[in-house]
Amino acid sequence: MEEKKSEINGHAGHKSRLPAVSIKSENNSFKDRLMVFFKRNLLVILTVSGVLVGVGLGMMVRNMNLTRAQMTYFAFPGEMLLRMLKMIILPLVVCSLISGAASLDTRSLGKLGGIAVSYFLVTTLIASSIGVALAFIIKPGVGAGALNTNNLGLEGVSSNKETADSFLDLARNLFPSNLVAAAFRSYVTDYKTILVGNGTNGTLNYQKVPYGTDADGMNILGLVLFAMVFGVALRKLGAEGEELIRFFNAFNEATMVLVSWIMWYVPFGIMFLVGSKIVEMEDVVLLVTSLGKYIFASILGHVIHGGIVLPLIYFGFTRANPFSFLSGLITPFTTAFATCSSSATLPTMMKCVEENNGVDKRISRFILPIGATVNMDGAAIFQCVAAVFIAQLNNVELNAGQIFTILVTATASSVGAAGIPAGGIITIAIILEAIGLPTHDLSLMLAVDWIVDRTTTVVNVEGDALGAGILHHINEQEMKKRREREQHQEEQELQEVKVEVVANVKAEEETSPLVTHQNHGDSSSHETLDKDGVESVL
Repeated sequence: MEEKKSEINGHAGHKSRLPAVSIKSENNSFKDRLMVFFKRNLLVILTVSGVLVGVGLGMMVRNMNLTRAQMTYFAFPGEMLLRMLKMIILPLVVCSLISGAASLDTRSLGKLGGIAVSYFLVTTLIASSIGVALAFIIKPGVGAGALNTNNLGLEGVSSNKETADSFLDLARNLFPSNLVAAAFRSYVTDYKTILVGNGTNGTLNYQKVPYGTDADGMNILGLVLFAMVFGVALRKLGAEGEELIRFFNAFNEATMVLVSWIMWYVPFGIMFLVGSKIVEMEDVVLLVTSLGKYIFASILGHVIHGGIVLPLIYFGFTRANPFSFLSGLITPFTTAFATCSSSATLPTMMKCVEENNGVDKRISRFILPIGATVNMDGAAIFQCVAAVFIAQLNNVELNAGQIFTILVTATASSVGAAGIPAGGIITIAIILEAIGLPTHDLSLMLAVDWIVDRTTTVVNVEGDALGAGILHHINEQEMKKRREREQHQEEQELQEVKVEVVANVKAEEETSPLVTHQNHGDSSSHETLDKDGVESVL
């Protein structure tokens, strides 16, 4: 009886403890979920925290009135991050493009390449249109005619490069004469004045003659084209090229391992990059009040294009939520904001697109290096705003032809814009030369470029990432259609075989006396034979 009572009591006690156990398990599961979330997003949290801490650190150190040498020492950890990211660009771009081009067959490579180029051109043209429209609506240069480089204490920026030579340099850089030199130098046209003879009234005649020089900076455009063509060539070799393709694949994977190590240094480096930029600022209040409308128009254009236009294009192609796709790319966006370099953001972008968003490696490693070189949506917006701003500053009324020239030139010249900080300023000079405007006001753009360039780079890399997502979706759909087509073809072939087998069995019935006799005698035995014959052959 006591045993029974104790059992009942024990059972009752067990029942009374059930809610406590369930609450405890719920608490544990919530804690586990929280730990999993932090573990998965630790790098993102650290990177965003690095930016916020960097802003606070910069504001504190700014009041210490550091010397130029001390500022350099303070910026050293950030400089190391930039150097690490730039170090990895060359092997990453070359190896990823070669392995990407070699892994795709020529037909799909041509199709994907065509879609990618169309996407880049269309989005850049839309971005240019947004920039021009906002500049005419906001009118940043109207009433700012008194604004010049002297009252802001800025140095003049000279640019005497012809528009035709700028585009010829773009074509020359596509085909570098020396691949080794292309890793650290690019072709640039310079000018010299030579005496060509005497005039009719005794004056001397001089001519400006273009000649080629080398400028510091990687010729990424030439390397991209070479890597793509080389990858296609290896694919064409077949079995002979397999060894080299495997070598570049292994090189690529090893480079991505290095990238994963560098990414853990990113939060620390970003903290000092942002902090040092705040310390180096001159009179930011005067610049913002003087050029506030220009800054506002540029950043508003970036918000519209990056927050509305690009996500809508992605949704139109994939019917998927673009913001859930972009939420996996917070680390590269933060890196882009801090470094102001599309090329430097490429390593982190590749890793996050593949791991967080599940984009096929062949697609991402083929399209992202090209996008980092030729797709500059953010740059196109601020260049168009800057061109219209300078026209308004000089009281020049732009006609329809000049507006069209701005759109086309900004779209075309953004292809050759360097993926480095302040790389777009040179492109603005090309646009100004094309529409016949003076370039002496470029220093105004350079003064606030460090503000605008941050949102510019974020929009640039966002366009690349969404392009990779769209291409991945198109490729998945094509593969699905191909599988369905193959499956349908197999079913059709099976059906044909089945029909042939039934026909053969019937033919045997007609010619064989034994079967005929069985058929007359027992129809059920014939049905069994017919069925067994079909099944055995199939």
